[in-house]
Amino acid sequence: MPANPPSTHPIVQQKVSELRKASNTPRQVRELTDSIGRLLMYEATRDLPLVSTKEEQSPVGSYMAQEIQPRMALVPILRSGLSLLSAASDLLPDAEIYHLGLFREESTLQPVEYYNKLPRKCNVQGCIILDPMIATGGTAEAAIEIMQKWGALKIKYVAVCASRQGIDMLTKRFPDVQFYVATIDEGLNSHGVVIPGIGDCGDRLNNTA
Repeated sequence: MPANPPSTHPIVQQKVSELRKASNTPRQVRELTDSIGRLLMYEATRDLPLVSTKEEQSPVGSYMAQEIQPRMALVPILRSGLSLLSAASDLLPDAEIYHLGLFREESTLQPVEYYNKLPRKCNVQGCIILDPMIATGGTAEAAIEIMQKWGALKIKYVAVCASRQGIDMLTKRFPDVQFYVATIDEGLNSHGVVIPGIGDCGDRLNNTA
């Protein structure tokens, strides 16, 4: 399956431009990230199948109720992925929520797993992984591998910003995973920082810079 291109929606692009500003307060960063997340989640859930359940009554007549069929999991990567969880859970209020703790070791830029409380047996058909940033792609790669080994059959990945290097690696490595990204930046420096990027999401979101 080909990778989805970055969003071209003008509202998304305006909000990404606003999010990049170094002068933003943590509150502004959180609000902009949440807003972008809602727009990306709309696209990520576009192809979820519906089934008719039972006949219901509107104020003026009967109709067949519909609901999303597959059991889905929302998987925020701690800590930054939590910034997208409210948007995602508002759209999928009945989804399971499982957290993955992964951080990037500064000297090697390799992902380190420190938290994983997935049930022993996979209990969903698909999942949406949430993380604002894809830089080298190492953390995203590790998260996808974890969910695949767990047994998730359909995996989607929602991110605000990705480097060209990172997203190209991931789409080649995981051709069946769908990526929904607000913007793709060409720059990635030797420290694994996306240029111009959106900064260190965890620090900007939590006022710990």
